[in-house]
Amino acid sequence: MCGIAGAVTTTPLSEARIRATLDSIRHRGPDADGHATHTFGAHHVTLIHRRLAIIDLDRRADQPFRRADQVLIFNGEIYNYVELRRELEGLGEAFETTSDTEVLAAAWNRWGEDALDRLEGMWALAVLDLRTGDLVLSRDRFGEKPLYLWQRPEGLYFASEIKALAALAGARPSPNMAQVRRYLARGYKFLMKGTDTFHEGVTALPAAHVATVRDGALQPSLAYWRLQHRQQAMSEAEALAGVRERLDRALEIRLRADVPLAFCLSGGVDSTTLAAIAARRLGQQVHAYSIVDRDPRYDERENMTAVVNELGIDQHVVEVSRAGFLDRLEVLVADHDMPVATISYYVHAALSEAIAADGFKVAVMGTGADELFTGYYDHYGMWLKSMHDLAPDEQPKPFEDLIEDWTSGLGRVVRNPHLQDPEVFIKTPGHRAHILENTDVFESFLVEPFDEPFAEADLAPELLRNRMQNELFHEVVPVLLNEDDLNSMRVSVENRSPFLDRPLAEFLSTVPSSLLIKDGFQKWLLRAAGEGLVPDSVRLDKTKRGFNASIESLLDVNDDATRERLLERSPIFDIVRREALEDFLSSDLTDNSFSKFLFSFLSAKMFLELEDAA
Repeated sequence: MCGIAGAVTTTPLSEARIRATLDSIRHRGPDADGHATHTFGAHHVTLIHRRLAIIDLDRRADQPFRRADQVLIFNGEIYNYVELRRELEGLGEAFETTSDTEVLAAAWNRWGEDALDRLEGMWALAVLDLRTGDLVLSRDRFGEKPLYLWQRPEGLYFASEIKALAALAGARPSPNMAQVRRYLARGYKFLMKGTDTFHEGVTALPAAHVATVRDGALQPSLAYWRLQHRQQAMSEAEALAGVRERLDRALEIRLRADVPLAFCLSGGVDSTTLAAIAARRLGQQVHAYSIVDRDPRYDERENMTAVVNELGIDQHVVEVSRAGFLDRLEVLVADHDMPVATISYYVHAALSEAIAADGFKVAVMGTGADELFTGYYDHYGMWLKSMHDLAPDEQPKPFEDLIEDWTSGLGRVVRNPHLQDPEVFIKTPGHRAHILENTDVFESFLVEPFDEPFAEADLAPELLRNRMQNELFHEVVPVLLNEDDLNSMRVSVENRSPFLDRPLAEFLSTVPSSLLIKDGFQKWLLRAAGEGLVPDSVRLDKTKRGFNASIESLLDVNDDATRERLLERSPIFDIVRREALEDFLSSDLTDNSFSKFLFSFLSAKMFLELEDAA
């Protein structure tokens, strides 16, 4: 895990610019740094790397890494490097290190871009061909590792963070006001449907894509992988066996490290299943870090205690606190170079800090489980629609019994009024009002109208699977992964997400939808995979939980000093009506969407103030 940056420019970068870039992302790799420069005709290629040493801690594995006629820099981990190395050795390749970096370099040297199909891991990489001058850029399948691009008249810049782009170019990109307005009016799910960022002219290389810079020009990026939806006939036992095998393997290879490793543990089934597999199947002593919010809506202490006691976990608890909230948020926004997307990632930052303070360099998270196993409330309604469309003899039980399962279970805890009818998607398959809840109110707060309709990509033929894949690749997971990366790397911790595993995701895409939910339980296959590992009180808890907190636990809007700070002169009031915000602060903010908007307003306000001062 590291930080990368580079440029293809018509004039060479100065040593001062290179050093400024290395300094700007020191937090991403405090263990070593390096750079390389090469000239091809009228173009100068600069490759810059900061290293966080995780596998093979020796300096021999530092980057830029040259093998034959290629030079590589990359950020991430190739988890199956052990198996790839064995295969390459069988083909006659020799190795001087025990690193995944050299394995990646050897794989690229032998197979070129076809090596991407063999990799299981997370990466943002740049490979320079010293014979042709071609520079290839790529990101992993799910976009766990960031790669930002900024095309300017003098050339192309790329980097793991915006601040590195600014250091490279000697100029800072302007804030993208359209993206700020989108964030405020529509929420975080709209932020990464495309390649736009919070800065003008800066784009993100899409996940699962590869792009070539040839003769100084960036060629259109091409997808090298797509998750195909192809349900196949199988029994529940076959589906469960397939999930268990792949989940065990996904976690096993993600525990490969030559440094201490910790788990992020909530009270939900996702993180507890990972911890239980590590403890009971893989023989790990689990060190877990948890967030505690005493607000009853988010308090998970009972579940956490059950898991910790049964598995013998070494748990460290971080309590949500109002102390210094606004100042801490401002620091986070500055470190991120963009608004912090959600309240969850404000509290996650504190978790990452605690992990780093105790000497751990790797953290394991449960990101992606909801989108792969059906973790959201609307998934249930869409699943009922899918079951309704089946012939009666193909349904898992009579349809009226499926409705009763929902009514007697999850239906009792759903707060979103748009999802309280279990047949909502049967009646109106295109219903998405639950995603747009109160966005008309938030849009009315803006100085200028903002009207961007909700749209989904066509990724799968079934309503449920298409929603899940949109969340996985365009709406939810890309935002979460960006926050995971920024929060972890700001304190030099590598974040790993075992659920975002190609074999696991591809297998789940073949599982019949009828097996995803059972007897009122969403994420049934994940819950069943944890049987005998996770305490039943947690495994069979239907309440939706995760790393979260309420805005009331962080901020007292009735405090005069706080209200004054929220309403002080600020660039945010060029796009938000100050009087509307003042009225909003005096209203009932207990609604979940209102709480989210207030956090978004604060985060966007601080972003624009910091950009204005830069």
